[in-house]
Amino acid sequence: MTTHQNAPYTPRTPRRLGTTGPSVFPLGLGCMGMSALYGEADRSESIATIHAALDAGVTLLDTGDFYGMGHNELLINEALRTAPAAAREQALTSVKFGALRTVEGGFSGYDGRPDAVRNFLAYSLQRLGRDHIDVYRIARVDPDVPIEETVGAIAEAVQAGHVRHIGLSEVGAETLRRAAAVAPISDLQIEYSLISRGIEEEILPTARELGIGVTAYGVLSRGLISGHFGRDRALAPGDFRGMSPRFQGDNLDRNLDLVDALRKVADGKGVSVAQIAIAWVLARGEDIVPLVGARRRDRLDEALGALDVRLTAQDLTAIEEAVPAGAAAGDRYPQAQMAHLDSEH
Repeated sequence: MTTHQNAPYTPRTPRRLGTTGPSVFPLGLGCMGMSALYGEADRSESIATIHAALDAGVTLLDTGDFYGMGHNELLINEALRTAPAAAREQALTSVKFGALRTVEGGFSGYDGRPDAVRNFLAYSLQRLGRDHIDVYRIARVDPDVPIEETVGAIAEAVQAGHVRHIGLSEVGAETLRRAAAVAPISDLQIEYSLISRGIEEEILPTARELGIGVTAYGVLSRGLISGHFGRDRALAPGDFRGMSPRFQGDNLDRNLDLVDALRKVADGKGVSVAQIAIAWVLARGEDIVPLVGARRRDRLDEALGALDVRLTAQDLTAIEEAVPAGAAAGDRYPQAQMAHLDSEH
């Protein structure tokens, strides 16, 4: 774990995305849920949440060009246009590309060809209303295109000034090494939480060896370990958690038993379940920036409170006894989507 034991602790000390990436606020805002996959969202509340995040000092806004088929990028554009100039100038955009969609909203693969990279980028710049993207990454490795070609195309965009930094998403250690041999990689975006710790064995050590940061998504496991998800909760139409193995039947019951155990630790600290879960990820190293998927200002406020949670060695032991590594029931994606994860191969 990367630590700075001699540095004075301040809750909002910036963290750098690897050795070559930008310095960012220690929490980023994942904007996907404002446009897709969790049911209908309130547009005005979404924009107000982005504004509140920027006002609190958040700098990294994470999106994908396929979130709502461009809707999310247009939403961020509107939020930035209507934000105060100082907030707008501090905002950094992290964009995933490459997912192919159908009119009905389905997914039909990934395209990492250099020509496709240039095409996706041109559309994203237009939708975002910006002349550059701060971190650009393919959402999933295209199995038909060597990662060297995809990263090489992004590197050309860096040289042209259209992209500032190259990121990756859900790749394994070998792919990480191959990509880093082509061009500097700022960060790897990958799921990491108390119940998704698969990166610890090989991927995270490799990233650290290469000087690559981690932007951790799913830190609350899509709300599963937020403390707000009940056993009888009815999911809205279009909420993809209805197909997620961890939210199904006995799996859900077993996973919420873990949350109940975690709640006891959180109560002992006088914090919420979500806050202790986010604080645990923050404590894994200063090279890790958790992305919180808040769609509302109250959830954002709760997440920001995690920055003030100091976890002792005893706290960390208690947390990991409540939620042991590998204790989650069910895969983190349906089987068809797991097959697209280079990080799981």
